[in-house]
Formats: sequence, C-alpha cells, structure tokens
Amino acid sequence: MAITEQTQPIDRDIALLERAAEVTASMRVEVEKRIVGQREVIDEMLVALLANGHALLVGVPGLAKTLLVQTVADALDLEFSRIQFTPDLMPTDITGTEVIEEDRTTGRRVFRFVKGPVFANIVLADEINRTPPKTQAALLEAMQERAVTAAGETYTLPRPFFVLATQNPIEQEGTYPLPEAQLDRFMLELPIYYPSREEEEEVAMRTTGGTEQEVGSVITAQELIELQGLVRRIPAPPSLVSFAVHLARATRPGDDEAASVTENYVSWGAGPRASQYLVLGAKARAASRGAAIPSYDDVRAVAPAVLAHRLVLNFEAEADGRTTRDVIEELLKESQGWT
Repeated sequence: MAITEQTQPIDRDIALLERAAEVTASMRVEVEKRIVGQREVIDEMLVALLANGHALLVGVPGLAKTLLVQTVADALDLEFSRIQFTPDLMPTDITGTEVIEEDRTTGRRVFRFVKGPVFANIVLADEINRTPPKTQAALLEAMQERAVTAAGETYTLPRPFFVLATQNPIEQEGTYPLPEAQLDRFMLELPIYYPSREEEEEVAMRTTGGTEQEVGSVITAQELIELQGLVRRIPAPPSLVSFAVHLARATRPGDDEAASVTENYVSWGAGPRASQYLVLGAKARAASRGAAIPSYDDVRAVAPAVLAHRLVLNFEAEADGRTTRDVIEELLKESQGWT
C-alpha cells in the first residue's frame, strides 16, 4: 500500500504497520547475506531502532559485532560511523572541535566547528569501557540529549540517531566499566554468543571465498522516522502497562512486589526507566510483526535485554554461579501466574 500525506491517519498507520512488518522481514534477508546466525540479536537491534533507543553489545572479540552494525546501517541506507575507544581518546574526538580559520574576504580569524564522528545516524562505540569516564560521558550526554554543545552553541544530531556500544567481557585490566547510572541509558543489552558448529563452518566457507554478497537498502531514513512515530502511537492496554511495571518492581529487593529470586540474589533492581522500555520494547516488537497491540509475550520477550544490565547481583548470586539472565529467567517463569 502506498503511503502518502493525503492518506487518512488511521489508514496511514495501518499502512505503516504493514510496512514495519515488511521492513523487518527484508532486514533479516539482507543482514543474513553477510551475517551467519545471530537472528535474535538482529531482531532485538530492530526493536531498539523502532523504539528510538540505544543498545549495548556484549561479546568476545571476533564475533562480527562491527560487521553486524555496518550491515544493518547499509540495509537501512543510513550514515554509519565507528569510534574506537582508547585510553587517550578525548571528548572532542567524539563530539567535534572548534578550529581557527582565516576569512579570505575580510582577513579576520574566526572559529568554525568541525563535527565529530558522533554526527551520524548509526554510531558504533567500540569497546566503550576502554576510555576514561570523562570521554564516556560525552557520548552518553549526546545519546540522552541527541545534541552536542560546543562553545555555547548547540548542534542537533541527525535523525534517526542510534548508538550501539560494545564491551569486551573478558579483558578487564585497564578498563573503565560503565557505572550503573550510565548503563541505564541503554535501552537493551544484547549478548553475542559463539556460533554453533554448523554456523562456524558456514562462516569459514563465506569468509575464505572470493565473493561478497551486496546488501540492498530496504528503507530510507525518513521512513524509519515515521515508523518510530508509529511505535509511539501504538496503544498499550492498561493491563499490559501494569504487568510491565510489576515486572520491573519485582526486581527491587525490599519492595512489596519483589520476587523471591530477587530477595535471594539481587542487591539493586531496575529503575522506572525499565518500565518505560518494557512497554516501548513490546510496542516495537508488536510493530515488527505487523500487530496493532502488544501482548504480554512481547513484554516477556524484551525483558531479558531490557533488565539484564539494570540488575546488580549480591554475593550469594556470585557464590551460587547465578547471572542476571538466570535471575530474569526465574522471574519470567514466576510472571506466568500474574496474568
């Protein structure tokens, strides 16, 4: 269905909903031309994109995190930028800096702002935990405000704007882990695991061959902005919002709604932003399959990615070998009885 400005609002949203499902299916096809496996990560990245949120990729080196992000940018026809975070990286290396230029007509020297790599649609912040907190804060402020301030001037970042940051979980020496308050700015945490044997054989076949598949563009930047607006307009039933809030509050020890697994293993639970992202993520997931109303299963599906980086476990969890995702899995099993 053609989507025009003259289309009635309801008809236009129905058409956009159909378009969201088409884009999701096409994105999978295009991304899988270069990426083997990782279907769940691809789907969750699309959820974050549709929800206009940011995501944190966690995985060991060599799992094609950079290639995945580059491929998604190509399929979306968006400008892509990569920032390699190092201990000597300065905030201006990310946001941009002012340089002195001489005006050829007047001979006067003037300042000109040179935009940094953060001025792109999709920004890969590679190994964000390798740079000092001051530099991390520059990116995180840009993520929150979607703008950069330099010398009293504010420069708006391009739309859409999507940050994917990576952390290496096996090298901790000489790193600066993101504080919990800053981790909270990421909508989703997406773990990338080792491929299966069959997938690894396929990777070896593709990467040692002489051809590379071309990735086609499936959507424009303007269309993506319209789909992001659609996600906001999708209605969330009050019962679903109540369920999402209950799920977030169940992670907080000492709360009246805390789950038993929380009291046993959690020191600090998820804040109110988790409730917002559970609802927004459920809406985006519903839109990605062409559904007009999100379901409880949509909330449960996005819960691990929304909650994993927002929980701080206690010593008992470490002693028993429990991870945040183990705790969330138990919590989701308990939530089956809430609806």
